[in-house]
Amino acid sequence: MYGRQDIEYKSKADCLINDAGAKIHVHHEKKISDVNWDMYEVDYIIDASGILENVLCAKDIINSSNVKRVFVTHSPNNVDFTMVLGANENTLDLDKHKVISTSICDATALGPVLNTINNTYGINNGYITTLHPWLNYQNVMDGPSSSWSVPGEIYHHYALGRSVDGNIIPKPTSAINATCKVVEGISEEMIGSYSYRTPTAIVGSADITLNLKNKTDKASVIKLFEKIEKEQTLKIIHNNIKPLVSLDFLKSEYSAVVDHRWTNVLDGNLLKIVLWYDNEWGYSSRVVDQLKYVYELEKE
Repeated sequence: MYGRQDIEYKSKADCLINDAGAKIHVHHEKKISDVNWDMYEVDYIIDASGILENVLCAKDIINSSNVKRVFVTHSPNNVDFTMVLGANENTLDLDKHKVISTSICDATALGPVLNTINNTYGINNGYITTLHPWLNYQNVMDGPSSSWSVPGEIYHHYALGRSVDGNIIPKPTSAINATCKVVEGISEEMIGSYSYRTPTAIVGSADITLNLKNKTDKASVIKLFEKIEKEQTLKIIHNNIKPLVSLDFLKSEYSAVVDHRWTNVLDGNLLKIVLWYDNEWGYSSRVVDQLKYVYELEKE
């Protein structure tokens, strides 16, 4: 998606070694709990495998080693806490929350935006449509829609098995389910969701329509998000008015880019907002920020 790495890596004795001499130890265990983490004095683990069994192993690792926390890069239920920066990081409890979900790319983008709108105007109800690039478990040709998180399982959603090439595939989405875990005051009963899996490689989008409790106007909404971008300490919200398309947001480090070309308010209460987000680069940037955030809290 992003071209070749500028840093050269070589392999030697089960390690990847970059041109500065830094080593990354490589293991081939089926489960992350089979790795001797204490041997490498690991404090934090990022489980980016997407495999549900590794999530279930995480608490065993915490209980049986010196690992302080495990961060899981999706949104399962078998965790202590789901965190999205800009939405709910202030409710993290270091004593209780050892296995932390870093949520999903959609919720990483939606969470701060919906949290801002709900705190400012209140949300009665609404609907969100996401447009998500293809993922690695999809098919080049029509076939079974095989699960990545539970190997061997076939998704019940038949259409997801259709070819990624040339198809826009309608499907259910976990975006609002994941977002409701991190934004207080909203629920799946209030906000519906739906997704298109698009025949593109990178950069997602969300089309948001909300019925607000308190009246506002387009200029006030734009001013609100400009204020947030100016005052924030992390790259969470960015505002755009340029005539850009999806690939123009490639490698954007922001959780969400609010495209104000499409921001609109009808009759004071019906709000339309469109977001862009690099579903890999932007999301990964927040995962790193979450580790830094927790590390700083632990130092206090």
